[in-house]
Amino acid sequence: MIRLTLSLILVVWGVVARAEVDIQEITTPGGIEAWVVEERSIPFVALEILMEGGGSLDREGKRGAVNLMMALLEEGSGDMDARAFQEAREGLAASFGFDAYDDSVSISAKFLTENRDEAVALLRQAIVDPSFDADAVERVRAQVLSGLASDAKNPNQLATDAFYAAAFPGHPYGSDMSGTVESVSALTTEDLFDAHRDTVNRARLHVSVVGDISADEAGVMIDTLLGELPAEAPPLPSDVAFGLPGGVTVVDFATPQSVALFGHEGMKRDDPDFFAAYVMNHILGAGGFESRLMTEVREKRGLTYGVATYLVPRDHAEMVLGRVASANDRIREAIAVIRSEWARIATEGVTPEELDAAKTYLTGEYPLRFDGNGPIADIMVGMQQVGLSPDYVLNRNDFIEAVTLEDVNRVAAYLLRPDALHFTVVGQPEGLESGPLPALVAN
Repeated sequence: MIRLTLSLILVVWGVVARAEVDIQEITTPGGIEAWVVEERSIPFVALEILMEGGGSLDREGKRGAVNLMMALLEEGSGDMDARAFQEAREGLAASFGFDAYDDSVSISAKFLTENRDEAVALLRQAIVDPSFDADAVERVRAQVLSGLASDAKNPNQLATDAFYAAAFPGHPYGSDMSGTVESVSALTTEDLFDAHRDTVNRARLHVSVVGDISADEAGVMIDTLLGELPAEAPPLPSDVAFGLPGGVTVVDFATPQSVALFGHEGMKRDDPDFFAAYVMNHILGAGGFESRLMTEVREKRGLTYGVATYLVPRDHAEMVLGRVASANDRIREAIAVIRSEWARIATEGVTPEELDAAKTYLTGEYPLRFDGNGPIADIMVGMQQVGLSPDYVLNRNDFIEAVTLEDVNRVAAYLLRPDALHFTVVGQPEGLESGPLPALVAN
């Protein structure tokens, strides 16, 4: 067992208090590895479970099966229908969450110490013995189909779908994990059980527990919950290269405002330069009103209410992405300014003042993320997923502080490629057509 103690400023019930986060790496009696934080000050426990694979493991022609399956896990299990299950959960004052993502499925739970055994038994039933009752399936299927119908009228979702379809053709990333109207409508109960076997298992499992529980108690609880799940899973999809060259794709859509998703190939999370890229991106577009793009696109020119960029190191592909929205007669200029700033930071770099401000913000906000048992459990399971060790919570701010001006400017020079940017624009943009990037306008 490895123990690590971290002193953090935690905000609990609106009061700033000093607290200890003692991360224990354990292996349960059944052989499941987990991280545990014993915190006895409040009589409840938070649990996070993450299983790698997610919607990327949808079987051929069954797109949306994993998403629908996860939405059904609290809609009846064992001999309980949906109402009986919800009444039992509410009677225990427990909270469960079941979510699906492209690269994982996750299960979260919060429950009082006094109800722990009953809550764990109910959660285990949902995880291990889902019923996929026909009435529940049709009700939740209708909700998914309603969401898909809404997405078909949402410019941001249309931009996302078109961008990813062109960037990753033939790969699971190239389609929305929610599926299509046709694929979701055709899903059978057997498809849902297949999706459950493929994704809810111990093959690529990460677990964290925080709260009023010892490491030994947590080990027994985890085995009770997950010990009967299959130990094997289908192979993950292969890695895929970002497949969009620089340019513009216009998706015609009747709206007074165009929205754009833009980006190019990015950087892996374990790249030695990732922290430098993270700081650089904060300065470029992730730093809210202090970022270069917000200053140039919104504050100086009034072209948008908001523009932001993101580093997206997914499991099988890496991207630098951004979003912006602007009036149809101004989106062309907004794109030109974004490209200009992309080029300027790549060639000229950032200033010492920008670097200092970014470090101050990024190191100052980090401890505020640890504001309760649930957030701590979520952070810990995320760390496990990307291969970080428990001491990352101690060292993370040191990594940020170690980034130099030379590091940021060197990374900006090779990571940011304005000519490789692809803009997928949904709307009726004036003076902008699908094809090569237009000439830059003068700033």
